[in-house]
Formats: sequence, structure tokens, C-alpha cells
Amino acid sequence: MTATPDDCLAHNDWICGDYVSTRREILWDAVLQHLQLTLIAVALALLLAVPLAVAARRWRWAAGPVLGVTTVLYTIPSLAMFSLLLPAYGLSASLVIAGLVLYSLTLLVRNILAGLRAVPQETRQAARGMGYGPIRLLLAVELPLALPAAMAGLRIATVSAVSLVTIGAIVGYGGLGNLIYAGMNTYFKAQVLTASLLCVVIAVVADLLLLLVQRFATPWTRRGQA
Repeated sequence: MTATPDDCLAHNDWICGDYVSTRREILWDAVLQHLQLTLIAVALALLLAVPLAVAARRWRWAAGPVLGVTTVLYTIPSLAMFSLLLPAYGLSASLVIAGLVLYSLTLLVRNILAGLRAVPQETRQAARGMGYGPIRLLLAVELPLALPAAMAGLRIATVSAVSLVTIGAIVGYGGLGNLIYAGMNTYFKAQVLTASLLCVVIAVVADLLLLLVQRFATPWTRRGQA
């Protein structure tokens, strides 16, 4: 039986609406896994990055080791990183998340630290004069003022994580990367293009959402631009 002229699946076209309509559940499951891996990894990285950046800001001797270690981690190729983590996590989603956390630390720690260092010393002194202790000073003054730089790092880390999740396909936990790699192995054009475009959409939407959060969380920066 020959394929009809408009049978894009049979012709293995790059753009194929039938692929999306017939594999909607597969695509949805891949998108959900992609989002889950990204969100968990970035959230854990943020939880680790904040105390590391605060420690590097408070104790100057800690800045060098913290920045040095996180920078070295970022230079390790992704396949090598996953291989090094394999004995600890095995072939699991935790392996991918751990790798993404380590990669995200560099971007987050550097930006949060830069934001903390940019807080004017006069502002700190004024807060201390009003009776602010170290913890209250950090939570009510330093971190809010460091938010623009921290959000910039968070945006970059999130977009990078969306991209790096696809590498997890080598262990079966790559979200849309699973479809991309399977499509490349079988030269299934519509699958490769559709999954790749969805990765781009996720990255763009995530960046725009974080940009909106940043604008609402830092209204003083908008007033400064007006």
C-alpha cells in the first residue's frame, strides 16, 4: 500500500502535524519529565548556592575555595560528569539531577555573591544603626538588594538546565532528550524537530516567567529605569 501525498509520517517529513496528534501523550510525558528534572535541579542548586554565597561574602577566605570549586565543576564535560556520579546514583533520575545541580552552582553562586557585594556599605551601616542583627540584615536588606543579580543568574541557570536535561537521555532520564536521541538513531525527522522545538519553547517560557518574577520582585529597578 503506497503512502498518500499528504501522509507526512510515511514520507518522514520534518514538519508533521500527524506526529503531534498521534503521539500527544508521549510528548506530554516527555515535557513533564523535562520540567520536573529542571525544576528540582534548579531548586536544589539555589538552596545550596545561597548559603555558599553568603559564606563567601561574610568570610573572605571562603570566597576563593567556593568560587574555585564551583568553577572547576562547571568545566567538567557533561558525559564525564555523569560518569563520575554514576557509582553514587546509578542509572536513575537522581544522577541527572545531581549533575544539573553541580552545573547550576557556578552560575548561581557567582551572581548571588556579586549581588551581595554590590550592596552599599552605607546601607549596611544604616541598618545596623537601626538595630538590625546579622540575620535580619541579611534577610531584610542584603538579599533583597542582591535580588536583581541573583535573578539574572537564576535565569541563566534555568535555561542551561533545560538544555542539559537532554543529555540525561544516555541513562533514560532526559525528558524530551529521550525523544531527540531516539529520533536521531532512527532518523525520525518529525520526532527530532518537534522535541527540539519544545525544548526551545520551554527555555524561552521559563526565562520570560523568571523575568516577570524579577520585575515584580524588584519594583525599585523599574523606577530607576523610568
